[in-house]
Amino acid sequence: MVMLVTVICGFLPALNIVSEKEVGTIEQMNVTPVGKFKFILAKLIPFWVVGFVVLTLSFGLAWLIYGILPVGSLGIIYLLSALFVLVMSGFGLVISNHSATMQQAMFVMFFFMIILLLMSGLFTPVMSMPQWAQIITILNPLKYFVDIMRMVYLKGSGLTDLSLQIGALLAFATLFNF
Repeated sequence: MVMLVTVICGFLPALNIVSEKEVGTIEQMNVTPVGKFKFILAKLIPFWVVGFVVLTLSFGLAWLIYGILPVGSLGIIYLLSALFVLVMSGFGLVISNHSATMQQAMFVMFFFMIILLLMSGLFTPVMSMPQWAQIITILNPLKYFVDIMRMVYLKGSGLTDLSLQIGALLAFATLFNF
């Protein structure tokens, strides 16, 4: 679930914006009365919708294949998934702003996605990593979303239990989007 949402809402929007730059339609959009915010929002919304559809399908597959139902509130999962989607979309936009070509954006995003996934605690527990790696994971937004999904989906945690993770994701959302 986490990996799919990360790729759909972070990787693909970055490639989409850079492809608009390469083709030259961004220059054409600059002369229209459509503002930059509306243009970027129009580019991101389809990926957000697809990300939430994939998240919902993942819940269904987890139930059908493994018999796992969320212990916690689905509302909390969707609310905090929206926050994570905002973070990853912002991260993708930062990469696309600094990339000249689609190939460059793809390599940079792939580099960051691999590191974010491997250092998130999704495959290897953060506590089993060396001390220097544990410190680096503090700067990984994916780590906080993995923690949220585990705490809500498996333990049934509420918003008060997730204050650290929510605060971290809010900080990342502010950093990447403003």
